[in-house]
Amino acid sequence: MGTTGPCVALSERYAIEGADGIDVYEQHGGYVGLRKALEMQPSEIIDVVKEAGVRGRGGAGFPTGMKWSFVAQDTGKPVYIVCNADEGEPGTFKDRELMERDPHQLVEGMVVGGLALNSVQGYIYLRGEFAHAGRQLTRAIREAYAKGYLGADILGSGKRFDLTVHRGAGAYICGEETALLDSLEGRRGQPRLRPPFPATHGLYGCPTTVNNVESISSVPFILRHGVDWYRQWGTEKSPGPKLMCISGELQRPGNYEFALGTPVSEMIDACGGMLEGRALKFFCPGGSSTPLLPASKADVAYTYEDIMEAGSMLGTGALMIYSDQTCVVDTVLRFTEFYEHESCGKCTPCREGGYWLSQVLRRIETGNGRMEDLDLLQDICDNILGRSFCALGDGMTSSITSGLEYFRDEFEAHIREARCPLGTTEPRRDIAVLDTHGGGGYAPETGAAEIPAMPGRSTAATTGATDKTVAGQA
Repeated sequence: MGTTGPCVALSERYAIEGADGIDVYEQHGGYVGLRKALEMQPSEIIDVVKEAGVRGRGGAGFPTGMKWSFVAQDTGKPVYIVCNADEGEPGTFKDRELMERDPHQLVEGMVVGGLALNSVQGYIYLRGEFAHAGRQLTRAIREAYAKGYLGADILGSGKRFDLTVHRGAGAYICGEETALLDSLEGRRGQPRLRPPFPATHGLYGCPTTVNNVESISSVPFILRHGVDWYRQWGTEKSPGPKLMCISGELQRPGNYEFALGTPVSEMIDACGGMLEGRALKFFCPGGSSTPLLPASKADVAYTYEDIMEAGSMLGTGALMIYSDQTCVVDTVLRFTEFYEHESCGKCTPCREGGYWLSQVLRRIETGNGRMEDLDLLQDICDNILGRSFCALGDGMTSSITSGLEYFRDEFEAHIREARCPLGTTEPRRDIAVLDTHGGGGYAPETGAAEIPAMPGRSTAATTGATDKTVAGQA
């Protein structure tokens, strides 16, 4: 097992002034990995990536070298390498900083990946809102062409590779690789039915690999420093460094770099600890689509295997921290509303289920829930999980099912007290409630009792909507 704790690897040039320009980048080891790749056979590059144990950093954690080896060769069709720089997962902001501070790192990784896959064309699918990252990448690509690192004859080797930045339109679903490919082709971004897989039928029906920014950017470092350098950090099954987006109720939230295997509690301490007067209540290990975990599991080692054993996923490396002053129900509601909005609408479980989950959670949070709603939430989640067209549906359910597992008493308190016990949300009486005894369906609350005043607020402020129910509004 390698070392754990804070480390400096992919972020080594972040603090160097001018490192986003090619001259300074070259002075600090830039394009050394590419020069070594030009001396290697494509299969040798893939073998090095496999030996290093690089795993996908965009959420799935699939071994990068193995994924590259699956890409079909000698089909008579061109091979494409595509970088997923959409980074739409709530709580994730590591790729954006990498592209802004050290864009040549990604450009070099794309060229090396192209050599490994016998590809002559690569695309960086960039989230449309990342305006500055787009400018940085465009400038870096222009500089790389001028210096001979891109084009028809890379450094006089006779090998060709061209690179294009394609800006998306901010759709979360385009973080799913096949939806991304549809968007890149100019169609509406929706996931494709698999098989066939992109490795054989990807962009324009040709063999394609889609990898995350951090995954691709790791490869030049490995070729430059060697496999042992990369594996000095982390564990046997989860080796290497990891860029971490740590957000929430902390003294110093932000982007950090840790060796995989570092306990979550140590990462929190490295951020200065919790805000004054607050204690850890729960955390999302890999972004809002991963199941939340209670504070009792904060000592779990941050590896793909340990986080999964604890009941969640490492995801994108977006560690979201919440304190005892945060309402679980409200947090889960906000997550669910996001996924409801971002559903592409292609499949029924996700399209319809997201709407109903939001309505039920909103009723509970605003003091209109029934105990039956908790079983209803679980039932809806069971009918979405594993039944939607892509993983968006699964991610939508994860915070709900884990919230019910670890904080069911807080959900029940919302229902018993007919309001949010922490006072996060004002109680309302214009929200339709589940009618479990009148033949099913939903009906507005009628003749509602006076709502208890929230801390620091008058009762009158919360009862004004009592007689203004909206029939049939779920």
